[in-house]
Amino acid sequence: MVSPSVPTCRGRVPWQGLLLAVLLLTFWSPPASAQLSIISANAAEGEDVLLRIYNTPPEVLGFMWFRGGQALFYRYIAFYSTTLKEIGRGPEFTGRETINDKGSMVIRNATMRDTGTYTVLAFLSDSKKEVGFGRLNVYQPVRLPTLIARNTTLTENKDIAFLTCYSNGLSTHWLFNDECLQLNNRMRLAWGNRTLIIKPVKREDAGTYHCEVTNPISSAESVSIELHVKYE
Repeated sequence: MVSPSVPTCRGRVPWQGLLLAVLLLTFWSPPASAQLSIISANAAEGEDVLLRIYNTPPEVLGFMWFRGGQALFYRYIAFYSTTLKEIGRGPEFTGRETINDKGSMVIRNATMRDTGTYTVLAFLSDSKKEVGFGRLNVYQPVRLPTLIARNTTLTENKDIAFLTCYSNGLSTHWLFNDECLQLNNRMRLAWGNRTLIIKPVKREDAGTYHCEVTNPISSAESVSIELHVKYE
């Protein structure tokens, strides 16, 4: 469940002092270690995604999150104080980010723009800090692919078959008569495996073809096309 954003308490001097100390510590001392980590995640556009951290050190005073692979102020998203249970917002805060008590960050309604590397800093009670990195990839669900053949009736040993699969998927797989297509020396794939070329066609190539497209979060299959091969 996504936690609601916690409003900033601007009236508390101790909180402001802690945040100022955090910022100074961030930009004037090197990371103590790289044991802290962010579990990289894949998400569909529009979903809520949790960027979970692990190997969290003990006695953490606060967590600070950044977009990108460095702790740069202009990429600062938010800071969460574990003692005051309050959140501070940075230049990269969009209103969709929430940091929970464990330091993990939820991004609501993920967009393609959220794709990238993230950095988290954990500030410890002994004035040290640990840094962790991870990546978020946001994808659009694949659309139903469109399979087009230049010609569906061909002559054996004379014609060339061209079938092209149009989609926004990252990977394309071909099926022949509902089984994985086994390429032979007359077949080749082009245009990122989206086009199947059979040169020349033979009678054993007659049958139904369709393509399957995938990305890390979804998959879809096209409607089948039937090839007819004439021979004497």
